[in-house]
Amino acid sequence: MPRPKKCRRVCCMPQFREFVPVNRDTESHFVVLTVDEYETIRLIDKMGLSQEECGEYMKIARTTVQQIYTNARKKLAEVLVDGLPLKIEGGDYTLCDSKSAHDGCGLCKRRKHICPKLNNKGDL
Repeated sequence: MPRPKKCRRVCCMPQFREFVPVNRDTESHFVVLTVDEYETIRLIDKMGLSQEECGEYMKIARTTVQQIYTNARKKLAEVLVDGLPLKIEGGDYTLCDSKSAHDGCGLCKRRKHICPKLNNKGDL
């Protein structure tokens, strides 16, 4: 019997959730990037965290981060190379509530650098 999936910690939802190439029919097949896949791309590629740091942040193992990250990059390659539309939705995740310095994402001391849109109350 497989282990149950852990919910991945996500700082904030993506601001933009759909991307459609110019001159492309919006009725074509969408590639779906899950919110946890989006978060690994954001943390590793945009914020410069290592896979280990990303795992600590999301409260999952580094090997799990590596699997999520690999899947996300394959999907992004398909979108870019084949000119397919992209949707960001779904996945196994929980939003960080950041109510106190020790709750939430686990890296609250770096929180302002990782997701500057959040204030002390966790509002967007």
